[in-house]
Amino acid sequence: MDLEEQVMGIIINSGQSRSLCYEALRCAKKGQFAQAEKLLKESNEYASKAHRVQTQLIEADEGEGKTKMTLIMVHAQDHLMTSILAKELVNELIDVHKRIEQKESAAVS
Repeated sequence: MDLEEQVMGIIINSGQSRSLCYEALRCAKKGQFAQAEKLLKESNEYASKAHRVQTQLIEADEGEGKTKMTLIMVHAQDHLMTSILAKELVNELIDVHKRIEQKESAAVS
């Protein structure tokens, strides 16, 4: 796989991971927590693919600047980092939604 294909792999997989996170959050807001968990698991699979490619690029570079740095590579790194941040924040927000629903259910009982 050439460098451009690897970089596009990071972008595509990171973007899909982030999209699934936000879809999971929308489900959680509706109280559909099982579906939200399913989507988060799927999101993690895409994130892992993106992270593996990033790790391969880092290993190939060996910290010696062997890999040519391009704007698209920086863009890919941005995608990966924002997807990681989205995943962390969405997980926290889903936990908040679960707590709210538990308190509302307890109040009704």
